[in-house]
Amino acid sequence: MVALGLLLAGCSLGNGDDGGGERKVVLVTHDSFAMSEDVLRAFTKETGITVDVRKVGDAGALTNQLVLTKGSPIGDVAFGVDTTFASRALDEGVFAPYEVNVDGPGEYALDDSDRLTAVDLGDVCLNVDPAALAAKNVPVPASYADLAKPEYKDMLVVEDPATSSPGLAYLLGTIAKLGGGWQDYWKALKANGVKVVSGWEEAYTQDFSGSAGKGPRPIVVSYASSPAAELDEQGNPRTKALLDTCFRQVEYAGVLSNAKHAADAKKVVDFLLSEEFQAQVPDQMYVYPTRKGVELPAAWQKAAPLPTAPAELSPKDIQRNREQWIDEWRGLVEG
Repeated sequence: MVALGLLLAGCSLGNGDDGGGERKVVLVTHDSFAMSEDVLRAFTKETGITVDVRKVGDAGALTNQLVLTKGSPIGDVAFGVDTTFASRALDEGVFAPYEVNVDGPGEYALDDSDRLTAVDLGDVCLNVDPAALAAKNVPVPASYADLAKPEYKDMLVVEDPATSSPGLAYLLGTIAKLGGGWQDYWKALKANGVKVVSGWEEAYTQDFSGSAGKGPRPIVVSYASSPAAELDEQGNPRTKALLDTCFRQVEYAGVLSNAKHAADAKKVVDFLLSEEFQAQVPDQMYVYPTRKGVELPAAWQKAAPLPTAPAELSPKDIQRNREQWIDEWRGLVEG
């Protein structure tokens, strides 16, 4: 789901191999997973459990790997299956039941089976560069519909929903908000010069004028949290997220069915919901913690408050229609 923040290439803390009574848990996750090494060391010191982090691509690739290997899982616990793929993982029996006794994550539960626990959430929204728009004598757009107006021609860059998690989230947001009119909306965006790129990094760091790359386009699909990374010398955000255009993504963790180290895997899930882990989620992965009472960093409180009414679709609807929607989008935008 997340492309901002410091990304760890992988980490394994502890004594090394499985010999000598060492307790090791393999945590399978996506490429954007990151955590504080100090927080992980503290967990290892407290529990004696080594966490071996293995990254296997984006959320879609992660889900595919978990499904294909469910009979002989590639790990003990998984993190990063998100709203757009969770129903598939549950339908395939990838996860075993485990209930975490923490206030907050339950409100994002997918069902009553306790097989997936919400660890973080992020909202994909349009981000704008107000200064660049002002220089063009164009107001900040107020809605999806504004972007189809002539004054915003050639200003928007989006990610391909077939290859990008935020790109898919933006497509789903237009479907949730516009219903049967979403196809006409994308036709209008194409006619108005929308640029489509493969992923978030290219869109944000190369095409968006509000990033360090200072690209040519003042409107981009990114995250509600992105303005917290774009502060001026006075601590004010240089960019703005349009909170009426947000689609919510939730990332989940769960103990894998047939895990070799299921008991310790449960402790790792507990760790992902601990105050210590949740407190570093914003700085490490640029998403919001799900545990109640975890204070956001000061910059986030000012520049990236959690959206109160993001668009959402049920995971089952997404699972049932995702590929058809992507195919239809291709026909509209790439045809």
